[in-house]
Amino acid sequence: MNTSPRYLRVFLTFARNSLVRDMTFRSNFVIETISSLSWMAMNLGFYLVIFNYTLIIAGWDKWQFFVFLATTQFVNSLVQTFFMPNAEEFSELIRTGGLDFALLKPIDTQFLVSLQRIDWSILGNFVFGGGLLALSLYQLQFTPGPLQWVLYPFYILCGVVIMYSLMVSLSASSIWLGRNQTLYNFWFYITNFSRYPMEIYRGTLGTPLRLTFTFLIPVLVVINVPARLLAMPMDPDKWYLALFALVATAGSFRASRWVFRRALLSYRSASS
Repeated sequence: MNTSPRYLRVFLTFARNSLVRDMTFRSNFVIETISSLSWMAMNLGFYLVIFNYTLIIAGWDKWQFFVFLATTQFVNSLVQTFFMPNAEEFSELIRTGGLDFALLKPIDTQFLVSLQRIDWSILGNFVFGGGLLALSLYQLQFTPGPLQWVLYPFYILCGVVIMYSLMVSLSASSIWLGRNQTLYNFWFYITNFSRYPMEIYRGTLGTPLRLTFTFLIPVLVVINVPARLLAMPMDPDKWYLALFALVATAGSFRASRWVFRRALLSYRSASS
């Protein structure tokens, strides 16, 4: 008899249970959704104010940059919806012994602790990003071709995997450190670099930052690659980024698996 879990069915069960839990407290769900959308609107308003004083930011004009901003919202909303609630609770699983029960279940532990809770209120940001993207493409009078419609969501998923891999690696450090809130905050500091076009990282200080966060910690390819596919023609000398993003995605995920498994080898039961 095949006793291996059907991961899609397990994930759908997690999604349904999370939605039921959110709908149990509907007022809280609505408040969180409105709060999240309000933050997105204020962020957009901030850049609208900036473009009142300049026509271009690092080679990106107003509507090209808003394509970049919409792409940022796509990636961040997916990461925050599906992975962030679980990463935040991982250290609690260790402290309370909940990880013991996760290890006993006949399912991949990293899958279980990464996806067992979903924050549906954040998906409003994804819808907001879709509206901003449609408006930006309309203003640019640009209609993506079939290849771009395929590559754009593909590279968004690649960006999500890179961000997830960094998050789960930092979360797994809780096993060694007991509590890693500082390292977990480090994820926010690093991912801030991905929120801006890589052209701004120039000069004596900017160039080392661009090289570090492109090839060593590849957060700059997370947004820059998919956004370029729609916002501006991909220059021949920039196609290496698209190829490197594939390598970075596979390498980041494998590295996160290695870190997570090595951390589990050091885990001691809460009852021990």
